[in-house]
Amino acid sequence: MNAQHPIGIFDSGIGGLTVARALREVLPEESIVYFGDTAHVPYGDKSPDSIRHYSREISKFLLAQGCKMVVVACNTASARAFADVQQVCGKVPAVNVIDPVVDHVAARYAAGKIGIIGTKNTVQSRVYPRRLHKANPQLEVLSKATPLLAPMIEEGFFNQMISKTIIGSYLKHPRFEDMQALILGCTHYPLIEKEVSEVVGPEVEIINSARVVAQSIAQTLDAHNLRRLGTPEDTFYVSDYTDSFKAATRIFFGERISLQPSGIWGA
Repeated sequence: MNAQHPIGIFDSGIGGLTVARALREVLPEESIVYFGDTAHVPYGDKSPDSIRHYSREISKFLLAQGCKMVVVACNTASARAFADVQQVCGKVPAVNVIDPVVDHVAARYAAGKIGIIGTKNTVQSRVYPRRLHKANPQLEVLSKATPLLAPMIEEGFFNQMISKTIIGSYLKHPRFEDMQALILGCTHYPLIEKEVSEVVGPEVEIINSARVVAQSIAQTLDAHNLRRLGTPEDTFYVSDYTDSFKAATRIFFGERISLQPSGIWGA
C-alpha cells in the first residue's frame, strides 16, 4: 500500500457519490477511484448471492487500479457482502457504511428510540438492529423499508411536492414518534436530509451516513499512515453508461464529472 495511491469507492449506482463528496470535504487531497454498478442498480432487490458476486468482482477491479483502501458505499452491499470484500482485499483496509454509523449512534445515545430507513434488502437483513443492540442493548431500534426513495432521488424528484408526499407517507406513523435519531440507511438519502428533518421534526437528529463514513475513512487512513498529500486525481467508472446517469452525477457529487464505462461485465 502506498499513501499516494487512490481510495476505491463503489456503490450499486451513483448514490455512493454522496460518500465521495463527503470524503472530498474531509480529505481534499485524497484521490478517488469510484465505481458505480449502474448495470445492476438497484442492489436493494437483488439476491444476496448476486450482491456478493458483484461486490467481489468490483473489489478486484478497484484493487487492480492500485487502490489503497476499498469503501463499500452501499448499505445493501455492506449488509450482505462486506465479509466477501474483506476477503478479497486481504491486507488492504476496507470500510463499509454501516459499522461507522452504528459506532457513532451507540456512543452518542445511552438509551432511546432509533429509527432506520433504507432499501428492502438492507432492512430485511436486520443488520442495523442486530449491531446496534449488540453495541448498546438499551437502544430501541425501528426499521422501515423505503424503496421508492432511491429511484425518486435519481430521477431528480426531491425538494418538491412529490418528494414531500412520499417521505411523509413513509415517516408520518405513530411508531416513529419520540425518536432520538433517524439513520439515513442509503447513500442516496443525504440529498433529502432537509426534507426528512421537516417531516420528523427538529428534535430528531438525522444521521447522515456519508459524513460519518468520511470521518471513519480519515481515522482508518491515519491508523495505517496512508494520508495522501498533493493534488487529487479522480476517476469515475460505471458499468453501464447512460445520459441520465451522467446528468445525475452532478446532483450527487456537487460538480460535473466525467464517467468512464468500465467493461467489467464484458460489455
